[in-house]
Amino acid sequence: MIAVMAAGCSIYRKYERPENLEVNVDSLYRAELMAEPEDTASFGNIPWEELFTDPYLRDLIDSGLVHNTDLQTAILRVEQAQAGLYAAKWAYSPSLNLSPQGTVTSIDANKASFGYDLGGSVSWDIDLFGSLLNAKREAQATLLQQDAYRQAVRSQIIATIATSYYALLMMDEQVRISDESVVIWKEQVRTLEANLRVGTVNENAVTQARANLYGLEASNAELKQQQKETENALCSLLGRVSGTVARGTLNEQMLPETVSAGIPLQLLSNRPDVYQAEMALAAAYYTTNQARSAFYPKLTLSGSAGWTNNLGQMVSNPGGVLLNAVASLAQPIFNKGQLRSNLKVSKAEEEIARLNYKQTILNAGQEVNDALFAIETAGIMLEKHKAQCKDLERTVKTADMLYRKSASGSYLELLTAQQSLLNAQLSVIADKYNQLQYTVTLYKALGGGRE
Repeated sequence: MIAVMAAGCSIYRKYERPENLEVNVDSLYRAELMAEPEDTASFGNIPWEELFTDPYLRDLIDSGLVHNTDLQTAILRVEQAQAGLYAAKWAYSPSLNLSPQGTVTSIDANKASFGYDLGGSVSWDIDLFGSLLNAKREAQATLLQQDAYRQAVRSQIIATIATSYYALLMMDEQVRISDESVVIWKEQVRTLEANLRVGTVNENAVTQARANLYGLEASNAELKQQQKETENALCSLLGRVSGTVARGTLNEQMLPETVSAGIPLQLLSNRPDVYQAEMALAAAYYTTNQARSAFYPKLTLSGSAGWTNNLGQMVSNPGGVLLNAVASLAQPIFNKGQLRSNLKVSKAEEEIARLNYKQTILNAGQEVNDALFAIETAGIMLEKHKAQCKDLERTVKTADMLYRKSASGSYLELLTAQQSLLNAQLSVIADKYNQLQYTVTLYKALGGGRE
């Protein structure tokens, strides 16, 4: 009857995904983002080897997955959890111990007597009320939680390496344009200084051009510093010393023509961090069950057997076999409120885990929505900035022609047009990088990069 009552109190019941999260999973994605709601194929299911076609980037990701210290630590955490599950499974088995001992006794300096006990003991906890069962299930949930953490770290490493690589390619383009601009401006300053000597321009035009050149050279030096720092950060992520990173170009990078977020429910199985949060909730659930089972009796069977020569002084042949068997039942009655306090703490931890699971799902939906909007916006900005560059290129040519061949043109207009073109070119590079970066962000947000 006690066992039936215990079962009714969910001590033996397995964890089930909670239905009272107050989160409508089907509406995680905003309606305007779901152009093809019938499409269930998720962009996050693409293997990273197919998404990233740049051979240099593939080599970097391969190296990072082998040498990154965070991922190696996560793998060791999984091994620890596996060892914990192994111990929890063996807790069902009896424990066997050998305890041989010997004694030497001498009274009033008389002849010493020697005694020995060659014995062993066995003990077996009968899991009537689910304490060991819930401990094993908790260990299983912990193992799944640590493995999900490893998957999350793996996905994060892939995304971070890709994003850092694309940032490096963006900086390469920025440095290239900056170098070309410095060369052009140096030639402009040299030409103006020559014109100043013959009196065709005033000193104000020369000093303004020289000031712009100094500003470009300072920006160029800062870009090169950021370029080296990004290389160093990428090398650290790869688990190697700082050095030059072999790479391609920004224009060589290919993006998938279409991306699909799939159905929102896939977040519950694809996202490693969501699954990790759920397994943390499952582990807390089984911890609560263990706290409940502590209120019920504990049955232990134990016994010992051995050979000894210490049966007593009155026995002519003291050697003999000792056998002992004990069955004990311990029922907690009053433990200073400790059992009740432990149950309250476990219930609170379970509720905390449930809230964390709920917030993780909400965060996952937000990340997907943000990434989808960002990809769309980056595409629009790239298109507009490219059109801006075309018009500004024509403006620079016109301003240069008017300045050189017509009295209606001024050097200030030429400088302004050249500066605007430079900024627009840098904006195009930034937009290309943003497209790549947000694509990687969406890939990670949909659980991409997991094994």
